[in-house]
Amino acid sequence: MQREKEIEALERRFPELAVTAFTQARARALAIGLTVVETQDAMLYEVFPDGTRKAIKPIEPPTLVVKGSRHILR
Repeated sequence: MQREKEIEALERRFPELAVTAFTQARARALAIGLTVVETQDAMLYEVFPDGTRKAIKPIEPPTLVVKGSRHILR
């Protein structure tokens, strides 16, 4: 039972760890002169190392998914 609680505690940290990892990877890529593609407000952007952004194309807004539900991707 204790082991299961430890695993659940670690799993609760996944979102925080993912945000940290992606933030650091984005910063490293821009620091070495690479561009990064990201989304904001249903738009796909190319971000350049100098901080400028170029809109690439509009995208569908995110789909909210309820925990335990199934969503079929097409």
